[in-house]
Amino acid sequence: MRGMATMLSSYARSASRHSRTAKPLLSLARCPLLLRPFSTSSARRQASDALTPTKKGKVFPFASRLRDGPALSLDVWSVFNAANLPPDCINLGQGYMNFPPPEWTREAAEQALRSVEGNHYAPPKGRPRLRKALKEFYSPQFGRELDPETEIIVTSGANEGQYAAWTAFLEPGDEVIIFEPFFDQYLPSIAFNGGKPVYVPLHPSTEPAPGVRIGKKTWTVDWDELRRAITPKTKMIVLNTPHNPVGKVFTREELERVAQLAEEHDLIVMSDEVYESLVFDGKEHVRFATLPGMWDRTITVGSAGKLFAATGWRVGWLIGPLALIGPTLAATTRIVFCTNSPMQEAAAAGLEQARERGFFETQRREYEARRGVLVDAFEKLGLEYAWPEGSYFILLNISRVRWPEDYKFPETIEGRGRDFRASWFIANEIGVSSIPVSEFYCQEHLSIGENYARFAFCKDLATLRRAGERLQRLRDFLV
Repeated sequence: MRGMATMLSSYARSASRHSRTAKPLLSLARCPLLLRPFSTSSARRQASDALTPTKKGKVFPFASRLRDGPALSLDVWSVFNAANLPPDCINLGQGYMNFPPPEWTREAAEQALRSVEGNHYAPPKGRPRLRKALKEFYSPQFGRELDPETEIIVTSGANEGQYAAWTAFLEPGDEVIIFEPFFDQYLPSIAFNGGKPVYVPLHPSTEPAPGVRIGKKTWTVDWDELRRAITPKTKMIVLNTPHNPVGKVFTREELERVAQLAEEHDLIVMSDEVYESLVFDGKEHVRFATLPGMWDRTITVGSAGKLFAATGWRVGWLIGPLALIGPTLAATTRIVFCTNSPMQEAAAAGLEQARERGFFETQRREYEARRGVLVDAFEKLGLEYAWPEGSYFILLNISRVRWPEDYKFPETIEGRGRDFRASWFIANEIGVSSIPVSEFYCQEHLSIGENYARFAFCKDLATLRRAGERLQRLRDFLV
């Protein structure tokens, strides 16, 4: 990642030397009436369409989708990469685990690697064993007998599956509604396929969360904002429940209101449910596709990486009616052809054995304990946070954090939201990294995001306890 960051920065600087006016990253749409305009600082400046030769060699024009994506900007993951932070900094920014997947799933992958078939192409729709496991695992949850031949496809991670669906259904200019803060891969995947993201922000709550002193209830939807965001060009709405990064679990009532709008305006719904197994406090995870009339218009997204603490497997799946899955399969077959075989076997073993082993119940309790460590640390520190009902992220309100006026920040965060500076300061001076949330917003709504930093609790308890102890030093920098 550090090499990629260096390469992109060099490319952008080279391009900017040959373009006096930086072009906007995205064509106009809406936020909810405008597409996301990014800063034109040196850290965010993009290469222009037409580049002239340099002393270092010829530079070729690149496709506009890289600008619209924006694929050439220095993203937050590159800025806050571990290689750019102090060696002893505890990484609670990126959402990967520091513990392995279940042993029995790893054994299945090893068995596949020792076989002949397990080292060769899988069918584009997924290996039969995994599709059968998905059918048996999810049919009771969807209240219908799923057809593994026409209603389930395996993809190279949930992200590639979503990309394939947008490839299958978006025409240039089609609008896709996403809730802010959003998973950052939504934006380039929609833009690369000619779509125009339309942003509807979730709003922080001021009501106290039950059972704690400082924490606030989960964020809410302004339904008038959502309705105003829908136009005759709207093709799709993206749901994410449990939500990354807010940790919100949408209630049945909220999802029914979304369903009503989807029916009224004939929208496809992308229901990103990859954190389905991480729902806490007895909350109900409602599968959007099970609501009346929603099966026919919903693509449900799942992930082995999130279910089994195996983000590197890159195995995901989509579930839905033939009318949605068929075209998406055609797209994914041309994008990646198939997903790697050994990890599909690992995912299949996971699904086959998880229930009898009580795996998800145990995992949920373990994550609740991990969440509790960070919640206790934030309560002791006295900083407000959004109570996470699901997923493995907590948003901490860092608006009270202050640093010396002469503190030196790197060029890579110049022109970004205040939360970038706060997160950088906390990582370098306190020794705990996080992700600034303004990265997941359009410019118009940036003021909401820049009050928060995202902390991940998908780490072992010892790591989280050390992070919680370090964070207490932050009180010296609060106002």
